[in-house]
Amino acid sequence: MAEAASPSTAYDVVIIGGGPGGYNAAIRAGQLGLKVACVEMRDTLGGTCLNVGCMPSKALLHASELFEVAGKEFATLGIEVGEARVNLPQMMKQKADSVGQLTKGIEFLFKKNKADWIKGKGRITGPGAVEVTAADGTVTQLTARDIVIATGSEPTPLPGVEFVEGKVIDSTGALSLPAIPKHLIVVGAGVIGLELGSVWRRLGAQVTVVEFLDKVGAGMDAEVATAFQRGLTKQGMTFRMGTKVTAAKTGKDGVELTLEPAAGGAAETLKGDVVLVAIGRRPYTAGLGLETVGIETDKRGFLANDHLKTGKDGIWVIGDVTTGPMLAHKAEEEAVAVIEYIAGKAGHVDYDLVPSVIYTGPEVAWVGKTEEQLKAAGVDFRKGKFPFTANSRAKINHETEGFVKVLADTKTDKVLGVHIYGPQAGELIGEACIAMAFGASSEDIARTCHAHPTRSEAVKQAAMGVDGWTMQA
Repeated sequence: MAEAASPSTAYDVVIIGGGPGGYNAAIRAGQLGLKVACVEMRDTLGGTCLNVGCMPSKALLHASELFEVAGKEFATLGIEVGEARVNLPQMMKQKADSVGQLTKGIEFLFKKNKADWIKGKGRITGPGAVEVTAADGTVTQLTARDIVIATGSEPTPLPGVEFVEGKVIDSTGALSLPAIPKHLIVVGAGVIGLELGSVWRRLGAQVTVVEFLDKVGAGMDAEVATAFQRGLTKQGMTFRMGTKVTAAKTGKDGVELTLEPAAGGAAETLKGDVVLVAIGRRPYTAGLGLETVGIETDKRGFLANDHLKTGKDGIWVIGDVTTGPMLAHKAEEEAVAVIEYIAGKAGHVDYDLVPSVIYTGPEVAWVGKTEEQLKAAGVDFRKGKFPFTANSRAKINHETEGFVKVLADTKTDKVLGVHIYGPQAGELIGEACIAMAFGASSEDIARTCHAHPTRSEAVKQAAMGVDGWTMQA
């Protein structure tokens, strides 16, 4: 249940938004003894990430991966079972059950840390003042010494293409389709499109990905992107790169998209029964009352910040609604930092060490600089690379696709970037983050004992490769 608030409740901190940024800020504020309220308009805490984003998508990725393994790998492993079939309602139910347990967990953490959850839509009405309108229309006034804006983001619509329930959908719709599409067209070859495309491909859909750029996974190291796209193609995805969608026509039997080459050329049509628009996300600031405190967004809709300050006394901003990578874990780091700033402590976020992960099969993960970024900056670097085909654990588990790449400064040997395409890449990247946080050299990783047999040895061997002494390949 939401905490009741009197018409004039005073707080040290009021946070608008209960996603990974907002709820972690509320918990940290409670830990530090601040009187804190978190305003959230959903019926549950956790924001997009927990309710209709990161967590439910991972539930479907896990289930669909096991389904594919049962159909393709079990016989090879000597496991004989009947034909695997998809029970989509049960798959969706277990997803919802897991999400429900997690949202209840956040409610528990709020109570544990004496953080109030005020249900409703928050609007700033002036310095230190927030008005909350509940679903039943009840209005509550809150005052606070500091206000943290953590309202997150929403799917970016595609110009000329209207959303139509069950036909032209965003990521939220793709997490709860009532049936497996025959042909799913994904517009956008970024994290969301490739993850959700993977889910439905594994469950039986034909998947075509249409991407404006010439590489998948915007921001990914080019060598990794090439291998990643090749791997997804081998799995059955079809890619239309360097292509833009100019129109969509929805009918009873599906959707017809009009496509054109991004560089210009003749138009053509592509038909599917469902179209997922996954071209990115944009900051959510609708009805926030920014004008009452003289705050404006930039051209792309983001709120600028200087050490998380908006430039207006007592108003701070974190997460997707401000600049930087639109990732839940980046919001979490900013959540801790902003509350520590407010409490008079030394908050800090190292934006160079925010990892990115795509939870496909295999996964892709990276942190630090790509080869292209280092070359553009004129940085002299060396590269070590190690394939999972030569990793004992990967070989035994029949998951040998991909490689680890370590980039290090030629003079100092300091690790500048680590890029992983392979099994459990999202877990392995944590080692690189820790190493780089301590300014490690590639030799530091290469001479640190890694357990055998583990996939993590591929990171060690790639680090050894920077100095040319990889031993296992």
